[in-house]
Amino acid sequence: MASLAREFEREARTTRRLLERIPVDKFGWRPHEKSYTAGALASHIVDCVRWTDEIFAKHEFDLDPADFKSYRAESLDDLLRTFDEKVAKARQTLSTATDAAMLHPWRFKVRGKLRFERPKPDVFRDFTLSHLIHHRGQLSVYLRLLNVPVPGAYGPSADEQL
Repeated sequence: MASLAREFEREARTTRRLLERIPVDKFGWRPHEKSYTAGALASHIVDCVRWTDEIFAKHEFDLDPADFKSYRAESLDDLLRTFDEKVAKARQTLSTATDAAMLHPWRFKVRGKLRFERPKPDVFRDFTLSHLIHHRGQLSVYLRLLNVPVPGAYGPSADEQL
């Protein structure tokens, strides 16, 4: 569990640095008509963090698409504040998760129908960590297209030389 918590901390710090750079006036910008707007993509990244509590504090999630409300930031300030709140909540959840809770399977249902059941650490890696990293990569392309300096993730970027 400590390894997952450390990985989460590292990814959350990197993600925060990227989110901070979204230009306030480009929140509605999108690179293509089929793409998320910058604000919607960033909001989805915040939703990825939210899954931490859903996974470790509960044993299942039953999604009803008619009732499910994804987060949509109203501004960059709202986005950053909410991201920080979700990261703090996730940090607390991860710090109190026991090894026994880690071994408990987690179920994902849609309107009561089981879609899958997997170990909680596996779901956390997919729903939170990998999902966050994937969309963060997309957001870094948005920033590049907007000519905004991109922070490094696993080393320096072209904008941050050693």
